Amino acid sequence: MKVCVLGLWHLGTVTAACLASGGHSVYGLDFDPHIIDGLNQGKAPLFEPGLDDLIQKGIQTQTLRFTTDPEAATRDAAVIWLTYDTPVDEDDHADVEYVIERMARLFPYLKDGQEILISSQLPVGGVKRLQELFEKTHPDQKAVGFSCSPENLRLGKAISVFTQPDRVVIGTRTEKSRQVFTELLAPFTDHIEWMSVESAEMTKHALNAFLATSVTFINEIASICEQVGADAKEVERGLKSESRIGPRAYLGPGGAFAGGTLARDISFLTDLGQQNDLPLHLVPAVRISNDEHKNWSRRRLAQLLGNLTGKTIAVWGLTYKPGTDTLRRSSAIELCQWLVEQGAKVQAHDPTIKILPMQFVAIRLCASPIEAVRDADALVVATEWPDYRAIDTQEVVAALRKPLVIDANRFLAGLFESLSTVTYIAVGQMVKP
Repeated sequence: MKVCVLGLWHLGTVTAACLASGGHSVYGLDFDPHIIDGLNQGKAPLFEPGLDDLIQKGIQTQTLRFTTDPEAATRDAAVIWLTYDTPVDEDDHADVEYVIERMARLFPYLKDGQEILISSQLPVGGVKRLQELFEKTHPDQKAVGFSCSPENLRLGKAISVFTQPDRVVIGTRTEKSRQVFTELLAPFTDHIEWMSVESAEMTKHALNAFLATSVTFINEIASICEQVGADAKEVERGLKSESRIGPRAYLGPGGAFAGGTLARDISFLTDLGQQNDLPLHLVPAVRISNDEHKNWSRRRLAQLLGNLTGKTIAVWGLTYKPGTDTLRRSSAIELCQWLVEQGAKVQAHDPTIKILPMQFVAIRLCASPIEAVRDADALVVATEWPDYRAIDTQEVVAALRKPLVIDANRFLAGLFESLSTVTYIAVGQMVKP
């Protein structure tokens, strides 16, 4: 099957490369020639484990091509898969028009019988809006299907999530669309949850809102644990062993959620409530609670070190999450910027970041984790790279000016928590005077 994948950042590049690995003939389309040049050289626009190799294999077998030419990309394509990652501003509001405008550029090239599958993050009603816009501007073409499959990829695990999914949610309007998408996904899964387009859109909002609510719930419980002497990790174990909750629930006390993905759907639902004059209380409160919890590391540093002016803080990990090289919406970067504003000196390390953008010039990027902690008044474990678990703890303690480790998610608890020479602080534990 020939497939055109429109929008080649994380979601689109993974989608295109995986479809090609499944035997489809894939044209990756983007209107940015810089992105296309890099992809044609076998280089993804951002780091994802295994993605460059998958791209290069697709190019070599000629099952994967990249172009800026919409006519070539859509010609004879059975499916056009819209995969632009919807931009999000600093207040977690999505730039929906960015995606709408780029999809509309393809309208003149669409032919009867083609299926449009939308995975870009749009508010419920976005698919209907695109369909109505197409029918209004091209009234003679009615046999183009518009369907929705909410994206479910996770940075660092995107290839396995796409090729070995638990299930795939698809919202369609016709039986013909179902048949096409069944064939499209046959190399990867036959477990497809079919539903209406609007239900599929709402499923994405509801899923991310549920996960966001779980994260903020356990972090608020953890804040109470810190004051009353309870251990939030033990409470987590008590919750997850309950059959009505389960071991995979998002109930690990730790840092606030970041990156914009969960927050975007909280904003979508909040906006939909306002637009429909619905008095929502829980969903908007999730954003408020999470924003407050972002200050946890800041509060602990101020509590234990006092005035931060002139202090040196080591930060391990800068990316949004392990397994990627993106700094956008990274809580680690936000912490570093706040420390600089407080007058602190920041020494940071990240295994995938070799140079920092100019706007982060005040952050000293170190070549090794030990260099970052040298003469530091505290170490903050910000991004959970497995590399840090292999470091000699005694070397770390010797390099620190003060043996203080702030580790929100207890990622390095096995290394530091039992050391009597280290003050080890994690979310959900009482801070001892």
